[in-house]
Amino acid sequence: MAGAQSLMKNKNILITGGGTGGHLFPALAIGDEITNREPNINIHYVGSNFGLESKVFPVKDVWHTLLPIRGYQRGFSLGSIGKNILLPFRIIVSLKKLKNLFKHFKPDIIIGTGGYASALPLYLAEKKYKDICILLQEQNSYPGITTRWFSEKSKTVCVGFQATINHLNTNTILTGNPVRKGISNGKKSDSESIFNLNPNKKTVLLFGGSQGSTFLNKMMENILEKISNIDIQILWQTGDLDYREYKKYNNYKIRVTPFIDNMATAYSLADLVVCRSGALTLAEITVCGKPSILIPYPHAAGDHQTKNAQALVNAGAARILFEKNLKANDLFELINNLISNSDEISKMSKASKRIGKPNATKLIVDQIFELAV
Repeated sequence: MAGAQSLMKNKNILITGGGTGGHLFPALAIGDEITNREPNINIHYVGSNFGLESKVFPVKDVWHTLLPIRGYQRGFSLGSIGKNILLPFRIIVSLKKLKNLFKHFKPDIIIGTGGYASALPLYLAEKKYKDICILLQEQNSYPGITTRWFSEKSKTVCVGFQATINHLNTNTILTGNPVRKGISNGKKSDSESIFNLNPNKKTVLLFGGSQGSTFLNKMMENILEKISNIDIQILWQTGDLDYREYKKYNNYKIRVTPFIDNMATAYSLADLVVCRSGALTLAEITVCGKPSILIPYPHAAGDHQTKNAQALVNAGAARILFEKNLKANDLFELINNLISNSDEISKMSKASKRIGKPNATKLIVDQIFELAV
């Protein structure tokens, strides 16, 4: 690896991906790890004007290019139709911008982390610049369309789930998905000062991603009366949009918050997590060794959240409930049955920890450095 590191000096690496946090944050984690190992590597990020990266890149102060590209709109509203009509024009303008970037930056390696923002740079590299090495990082159990399109053109695909390998006919390596630094280092004793919750009481953590989930919030509201009759406490992240509706339930046993800044402490406090099954969420709860009840978002592309959740269920780390026809009482019964069964919670926790990949970012960057050899 030392030889690979010396060969990587002054290399130009293009990291492309975004649209959502699930594609953006792995890109940033990989870039940070590369820079930590070899500061003389030049990194340039490519994303979309319409993605989360348009806000995050300037704040992170990273060298970047934003393309006027957005994903194909599957709806039939006038707005969706209008956006799709503009798509060919956006592709032409984006390709022109990319050709200029490739001409001046001259990338040696392209890393694609998925999302519509990564497709065009990978396409251009594959068609016009065949000497550029391509590495893909696929977060989900069922690979996204960008990974499926370009996997056979890449040197390596680093995957987050074992099941992903079955869907790709190329060189794949199970690395796991990058997680936030220190996510498993939270101190339970800090939960009193941070969340005003008792660190010695059994706790359920409920959240629906950074934006919250209206469905999960409604489910929790419907079981609050029953929850109040058992000896547990709830840490409930509603998301900004729903917070005003649910903040009235805030009390000494139920902490309602729009957003949890300190997720490391939240995970350390939680005995059981109730959440969606996005790839990065599952990466974090397994690294932290947390048992979970997973309710997949049913409209995710390719139903990948169900496939993600099934990987944890198969490992004995989680239970799955499906949004369609789910009754609030079914959720309460499962929470109550698990939280009151210490042996089962312990088994699930050990299973979760066993499949966690705390060194995912390091393993991915190892593969990137190997491309220089």
